[in-house]
Amino acid sequence: MTGECPLRLCDGSGFLVDDASNTARDCACRPQRVARLRARGLSAVIPAKFRGVSFDRPPITEISPPVVREVRQYVRRLDERLHAGRGLWLFGDVGTGKTSLAMLVSREALEAGHSVAIYSLPRLLAEIRTTFDQASDRSYLGLVDRLAGVDLLHVDDVGAERTSPWVLEQLYAIVNARYEDERAMLITTNLEREALSEQITERTVSRLEEMCEVLPLYGEDARRYRPDIRSAS
Repeated sequence: MTGECPLRLCDGSGFLVDDASNTARDCACRPQRVARLRARGLSAVIPAKFRGVSFDRPPITEISPPVVREVRQYVRRLDERLHAGRGLWLFGDVGTGKTSLAMLVSREALEAGHSVAIYSLPRLLAEIRTTFDQASDRSYLGLVDRLAGVDLLHVDDVGAERTSPWVLEQLYAIVNARYEDERAMLITTNLEREALSEQITERTVSRLEEMCEVLPLYGEDARRYRPDIRSAS
């Protein structure tokens, strides 16, 4: 476990060594380092379309100001919010900027040195399915353990996957693991609460509701009326 200490306290090993007493203790950076190691193999890349997203330009500047203020406040207190296991739930109409805001938060978390996993729900479930392949060298429990362990799990398009008992159980397992460990989630969905509850079950929604600050976005589809705004979702 080597590399530069993000807190500039240790030599990059994750330990603080006292030469006088010949003892070592954990550096404050060690939990982040362990989380990043556990996150290896998960998707933690901001898609190219969203890498330039900023609070200072469209589409963010054209999103409801009260919602943007809440997201700004979340980012300002990012370490505190993640430590407390508090996340964001962005819901609303297609093209209102949900994914843009969520990617902005995930990018800030990555730049701050936190471990982040970023998936659309269909892609996440597809990755879980591969672990059941006989030819796969990845285990289901290992993947769920890594998904449960990252500082922030960002899941886009919740409710977009066709419902089946298998889908519901996988989603619940992931949400419940993070709920019990007090790990933050960042989700986007086109569905309002009651519709989402019908789609992914009340037990999953009630946990997400307790874990996240719920922020609604309404309005016209920016992609339809402003084709130059390519990153709104």
